[in-house]
Amino acid sequence: MRKDFGAQSWMFPMPVLIVGTYDEAGVPDAMNAAWGGIHNTNQVAICIDHHHKTAANLLASGAFTVSFGDAEHVLESDFVGIVSANQVPDKVSRAGFRVRRSEKVNAPVFEDLPVVLECRLVAYSPETECAIGDIVNVSADERVLDENGQISLEKFAPLCFDPVSHTYRRPGEVVGRAFCDGKKLKD
Repeated sequence: MRKDFGAQSWMFPMPVLIVGTYDEAGVPDAMNAAWGGIHNTNQVAICIDHHHKTAANLLASGAFTVSFGDAEHVLESDFVGIVSANQVPDKVSRAGFRVRRSEKVNAPVFEDLPVVLECRLVAYSPETECAIGDIVNVSADERVLDENGQISLEKFAPLCFDPVSHTYRRPGEVVGRAFCDGKKLKD
């Protein structure tokens, strides 16, 4: 038996994406965006309401970063999602994020968040409220790399948003191998 919930904006897991932009005065902004993901090869798509300061910023600068909220920075990640830069222009400094300018695009890198996508804006539609960016670089702090120099989810501990219970979670155990385990059913 199944239970119907009607039309819901539920997707599991939903990454906690911190979108970074600069405003026209060079002040960094951060926005928590739960609705986003890979759009195409080397592209990301994120829903950003056209009323958000982030939408105006990325249109003006043509660039943005996408950092992943992590378990160590739950409070900061949530704060930049519940406070608007339209009302609180210094919300990044209030969150306590350390900022440096990306060397690849005109957008801030939040040093406290260990993994970041640096993106060049390809398109933004106020009607669909979808921003699409080319990923020009992915960088990760060495503290989240494994012995082979790859990003370790155990060390990284990215946040996932649970839209049903309105909680933040972190990924759990490994339960299979992608592009491998299903081969057992091929023959």
